[in-house]
Amino acid sequence: MSESNYVIEMRNITKKFGDFTANKNINLKVKKGEIHALLGENGAGKSTLMNMLCGLLQPTSGEILINGETVKITSPTKATKLKIGMVHQHFMLVKKFTVTENIILGTEPTQAGVVNIKKAREEILALSKQYNLDINPDALVRDITVGMEQRVEILKTLYRGADILIFDEPTAVLTPQEIDELIKIIKGLAAEGKSVVIITHKLDEIRAVADKCTVIRRGEHIDTVDVDKVSSQELADMMVGRAVSFKTDKAPANPQHPVLEIKNLHVNESRGLPIVKGVDLTIHAGEVVGIAGVDGNGQTELIQAIAGLTKSTQGTVMLNGKDITNHTPRQITETGLGHIPEDRHKHGLVLDMTVEENIILQTYYQKPFSKRGFLNDKIISTYAMHLINEFDVRTPSEKVNASALSGGNQQKAIIAREIDRNPDLLIAAQPTRGLDVGAIEFIHKRLISQRTHGKAVLLMSFELDEIMNVADRIAVMYDGRIVAIVKPEETTVRELGLLIAGSSVEKADKEVGGGSHE
Repeated sequence: MSESNYVIEMRNITKKFGDFTANKNINLKVKKGEIHALLGENGAGKSTLMNMLCGLLQPTSGEILINGETVKITSPTKATKLKIGMVHQHFMLVKKFTVTENIILGTEPTQAGVVNIKKAREEILALSKQYNLDINPDALVRDITVGMEQRVEILKTLYRGADILIFDEPTAVLTPQEIDELIKIIKGLAAEGKSVVIITHKLDEIRAVADKCTVIRRGEHIDTVDVDKVSSQELADMMVGRAVSFKTDKAPANPQHPVLEIKNLHVNESRGLPIVKGVDLTIHAGEVVGIAGVDGNGQTELIQAIAGLTKSTQGTVMLNGKDITNHTPRQITETGLGHIPEDRHKHGLVLDMTVEENIILQTYYQKPFSKRGFLNDKIISTYAMHLINEFDVRTPSEKVNASALSGGNQQKAIIAREIDRNPDLLIAAQPTRGLDVGAIEFIHKRLISQRTHGKAVLLMSFELDEIMNVADRIAVMYDGRIVAIVKPEETTVRELGLLIAGSSVEKADKEVGGGSHE
C-alpha cells in the first residue's frame, strides 16, 4: 500500500459517452475529515465524476485510489464495501415503507432467517442521535417532509458504514431552515472524521460549509482552492469562465392593464384540507409579482389552481378578462398562460421523450409543427435546435431523451419552451432551482425582458434574494393567505423573513388593509 494523506484520489479521470467527453483528465484529492465542494455549471460533469466514485459508471481512463490503494469500483455494492455512500439529488426511497424499513433495505439484519426490525430500529436511533439526525423511525416515508427524507438518505449511507459521503445538490429541495440544519449535520459528520464531497453550484453554501473547492468547467479541471482564500465572485467567474453579475439590471416597472385577476380563491390540498384560504391578487401587464413564503403555505396549490392542475373550491381566476376557473390546462394555455412548473419531472417534462418532443409539448398540434394530423419532423428539429442554442441547453443532441440531461439543462429546456411561446402571463415556480449562477443570471434577464415587453410575470421562489432581485411587488403568503404586499425597495430580506414566518402578521394585515391586493 502506498503512503497517502488522501482518503480519495482521482487521477486523470476521463469519461466518454460515444463521441461526447463528459470528463477530461480530472484530478480530485480529498483528505479525512475534509468537506470538499465540487463546483461547476449544469452539465459540467460533476455528477458524472461522482457516479464513477460510487460505482454507477466506470471511467474510460484514469485511476481511483481509496486510502492510497488503487481500486476498481465496478458497482454500488463495491462502493459500499469501500465505505463510500452517495445521497442523490432525487431521493431513492420507497414511499409505502417506514423510515426504518427504507434504511435497512438490502442489508436487513436477520436472526434465524427473520428480519430483526427491533435491533435495526435501535441501531438507527443510536446513529441518528450520534449525528444529530432527528428522525421518527416508525413514520411512513410518504408522510414525512423532504428535509426528513434527506436525513433518511444520510442515515442509509451511515447505516452501511460509509466513511466517505457524497452529496449531490443536497439543498436543491430544502427550505432555508432545513438548509441551515443540513450544514450543521455535514459539519458534524466531518468532525466525526467522515470525508464529505458536495456537488453544488450554490456559492453561499460552499462558503458556509466547505474547506476546499474544486472547480470543473465543461468537463475539465479548472482549479482547486481553499474556500477561505477566494471570494464568491472569483468562484463564480472560474465556474462560468467570464465575469458574472449577481444583480439584475432593470428599469422601473410600468404596470398597465390587469392580466391575471384572482378573487377569493379557495383550494384544498391532496387530503381535502383547505390550503389556499381566500386569496385576492391582481397582476398587471409590465410587472413581476413575486410570491414569498415558506414551503407548505399554499403557494404551490395557488399556482396549480391558476394553471388548471388543481381544482379550486371557491372563487374566480380571470386571465385576459376571461374566466378560466377550473378549465383544463390546454384551455388555460391557449388563453395566454406559460407555466414553468415547480416539479420539472412531474409537470414539466416527459423524461422518456426526446428533448425536441418535449420542446413542442404545448404546440405540437399547431402549425407549422403539424399539418392534417401529421408532424413535420424537419421543422420540429430546426425549431428545437434554435431554442437549444438560444437558451444554452447542454445536450449531445436534440434527439436524446430528456432523462439524459442534467437537472439544470432539463430546467433550461422547459424555460425555453415556455418563454418562446411569449405568453401574456408567465408563471415561473422555482425557475432557477438547481441552476448555476451563469444560468440564473440568464433566466432572471429573460423574466425581466418578458415584463419589459409588456407581459405579466408571476414568480414563486423560496430564495428571498431572488424575489428581492427580480420582483416589482412581493406578495407574502402565510397559512394560505396573502398577509402583505411589499415593494423590494421598501423592505429588507430580514423583514421579509419575519413576514413569511408569520410574525407581525397582524401588523402586516393593518398595513395591507386586509382586503383586495391590487
